Amino acid sequence: MARIAIVYHSGYGHTARQATSVHDGAASVPGVTAQLIPVSDVDRHWDDLAAADAVVFGAPTYMGSLSAAFKEFMEKSSKVWAAQGWKDKLAAGFTNSASQSGDKLNSLVELVIFASQHGMLWVSLGLLPGNNTSKGSDDDLNRLGSYTGAMAQSNADQGADAMRDSDLGTAAHLGRRVAELALRLR
Repeated sequence: MARIAIVYHSGYGHTARQATSVHDGAASVPGVTAQLIPVSDVDRHWDDLAAADAVVFGAPTYMGSLSAAFKEFMEKSSKVWAAQGWKDKLAAGFTNSASQSGDKLNSLVELVIFASQHGMLWVSLGLLPGNNTSKGSDDDLNRLGSYTGAMAQSNADQGADAMRDSDLGTAAHLGRRVAELALRLR
C-alpha cells in the first residue's frame, strides 16, 4: 500500500479541480490511497504528510509565481525541513493560470526547489508535449508542453467547470505516474 497526499491551494476553484484530477489518477492505481489536503487545513494534516510516500504540490500561478497562501504553507514546513522529515519521499507538482504561458514554468520550478530543499525526489510529468504539430489539438494531453509538472490554463472569465478535459486528464496522468512510482519504490 502506498499513500499519496495532494497539498494544494485554489483561489477560484480551478486548481482544486486540477487537484481532484491528480487525486483521482493516483487513487485509480490498485494498492494506493490518495488524500486531498487544502493548505487552509494543513495544520490538521502534518501527520498525514509524514506518513505519505509521495506528496504532490499544487497552486495557481499568480503574477508569475505561486500563490501567497501556498507560500505560507511552504514556510510553515520549516520544522519538517529542519528535521528532514520528507527526505526521500516522492514529490511532484501542478499549476494553473489564465494565460497560455502565465509564467507557469516559474511556479513549477519554485515547487522543484521547495521539494529539493526538503530532500525529496521530483517526479516529472513523463509525457511528450501535445498540440505541437499540425495534427495536434487542444484535446491532447500535455497540450501546454510541460515536462516538469502538470500545467492547466483556465480563462479568467470562466469558472472551474469550464476547464479543459485535456488539462484535467494531464493532471490525472501525473497522479497515476506518482502512484505507480510510489508503489515501485515501496
